[in-house]
Amino acid sequence: MQTKFIRTLALAPLFYCGAALAHPGHDGGLLAGLAHPFSGLDHMLAAVAVGIWAAQLGGRARWLLPLSFIALLAAGGMMGMAGVGIAALESAIIASVLVLGLSIAFKVKLMPALGALMVGAFAVVHGLAHGAEMPHVGSAAMYFSGIVASSVALLAGGMVAGAVLRQQQAWLRGVGAVIALGGVWIGAAF
Repeated sequence: MQTKFIRTLALAPLFYCGAALAHPGHDGGLLAGLAHPFSGLDHMLAAVAVGIWAAQLGGRARWLLPLSFIALLAAGGMMGMAGVGIAALESAIIASVLVLGLSIAFKVKLMPALGALMVGAFAVVHGLAHGAEMPHVGSAAMYFSGIVASSVALLAGGMVAGAVLRQQQAWLRGVGAVIALGGVWIGAAF
């Protein structure tokens, strides 16, 4: 069953295209950075999903996945501020939400390093988008510090939810399905 899921997971982004919720237009500075991750459902779902999946996996993954997400979100943000971009960025963001939600729903177990690599790749695309959307007014360092702080809060919330629901796998897997459906809805909305 896990092999079938992994094949489906690998092919799903190829058949699903759409635009992530864009949320530019903030003023610069720390407060704008703190608010920015909460203005787009895509980033909120991805960060919370990373926390939930990390709690679901347990062990070293409990900390490795969130740390990978934060570190590579920051790296991706710096790249985005420098003008680096990738083709189909919106599709990659949507795919990240879909894959993370399905990973929770199907209780996918990966080696912690492989999970961190996957989560890190998703974090880079989210960081690229946040860096590219950075306002031209205000301090870039303060703005992105706010994004990182809010992302840590979302990850922590996901970790708490995952820890609470860990003993109730049906609920935990249901939450994963809802997150995956959120990714589908984001893509369908655009």
